Amino acid sequence: MAEPEFDVLKGRDRGNWVRLRTIILLRWGAITGQLAALIVAREIYGLSLAYGLCFLVVGTSVIGNLVATFIFPENKRLSETQNLLMVLFDLLQLGLLLYLTGGLHNPFSILVVGPVTVSAMALSGRSTLFIGSVAITIVTILSDLHLPLRTAQGFVLQIADVFLFGQWLAIVIAVIFLGIYSRWIATELHSMSDALQATQLALAREQKLTDLGGVVAAAAHELGTPLATIKLTSSELADDLRDRPDLAEDARLIRDQADRCRDILRSMGRAGKDDLHMRQAPLSTVVEEAAEPHRARGKAIDFDFRSEDGTDPVPPGILRRPELIHGLRNLIQNAVDFATDRVWIEGRWSAERISIRIMDDGRGYAPQVIGRIGDPFVRRRRSDPDAARRPGYEGMGLGLFIAKTLLERTGAELSFANGAEWYARTGDEPERTGAVVEVVWPRSKIDARRGDSPVPMGENPAIPT
Repeated sequence: MAEPEFDVLKGRDRGNWVRLRTIILLRWGAITGQLAALIVAREIYGLSLAYGLCFLVVGTSVIGNLVATFIFPENKRLSETQNLLMVLFDLLQLGLLLYLTGGLHNPFSILVVGPVTVSAMALSGRSTLFIGSVAITIVTILSDLHLPLRTAQGFVLQIADVFLFGQWLAIVIAVIFLGIYSRWIATELHSMSDALQATQLALAREQKLTDLGGVVAAAAHELGTPLATIKLTSSELADDLRDRPDLAEDARLIRDQADRCRDILRSMGRAGKDDLHMRQAPLSTVVEEAAEPHRARGKAIDFDFRSEDGTDPVPPGILRRPELIHGLRNLIQNAVDFATDRVWIEGRWSAERISIRIMDDGRGYAPQVIGRIGDPFVRRRRSDPDAARRPGYEGMGLGLFIAKTLLERTGAELSFANGAEWYARTGDEPERTGAVVEVVWPRSKIDARRGDSPVPMGENPAIPT
């Protein structure tokens, strides 16, 4: 059974969802700063620059912003390519302005890092690599090729060659470091956002299954009118067919069966809403329900439920919460997928805690990822053996993240290990050498009868047949 697919916005596609308005506002900020710097250079410091060309370069950005503001709607979303061209334009415009104002001798040359950071946060890795390469090329050219900074007296303002090289090296390092750093942070945020969105979708789907009783109630309500129509029509037919007793009897039978359907639907709807047993169940029942979709997949699943101290042989009743069932189901799916022949599921309880341990006889978790299990998208690619063993499965990162997130919402703590390491401490069950997942709750969190959220049993009405 393949891991479910979720229609979520992938982080790598977010470059298609940056608003044009955002880019315009950023560009207006850059234009304001450039104009202020040129005015201060001329009016306060009296620098001799090619101001006509400088204002022409800034004017191209102004014209571009005005065209984008009046031609396109404010809520327009730019594609990846369009965003790349916008950032590239800003980078080239800044490079040309630096060429006219002293190149790397201009202290504002550090602003070349800005477009690279924007690209790393908003665009794909390929686009970021391209923008970073262009930025490094520009600063390399500007180190030798530029118009000099001159004072009103004609003196050239420049820094020593060793500092010029240091300026170039600092900008290159800043482009590389900030580009990588921003990209890592953006990828982490996008991955977590996608995974949380998928978690919400999984929980919503499980909640719909849990609310099946409500669906039955709605069906009873919707079918009430056509059943009433059938009853009315059959009653009129019975009256009209008094001279045909055989047909009149059939009409009365239709009326009686319509009444019976109405009563059954009404009782089912009431039971679906009022049956308090649907809100709680014994620990063994809930775990077996979570494992049910995976019991016919060619792997043996062994269950073992018992008290830790042997004083309470009856499994405790626990809250039958959708997130708990779906989280356990994901963990069991992962064990069945990687098991060679057998999966073991143990349930233990005491006065203070309830635990579930899921084990398999597979290869266990890879050593390089075991410390990061539970993070979204730990495994981005599958090896050929995994692809053959698990066709259609895209990796265990998202599934385990969903399971961990949902179960932690119920108050559980999860631990992941390999069987060889786990049983080296206890000295038993050496054949269980695959992955081990242990889920532990404080008993008060999920006990349905004497926990923090007890569910009274009440009357369990029967559904008439």
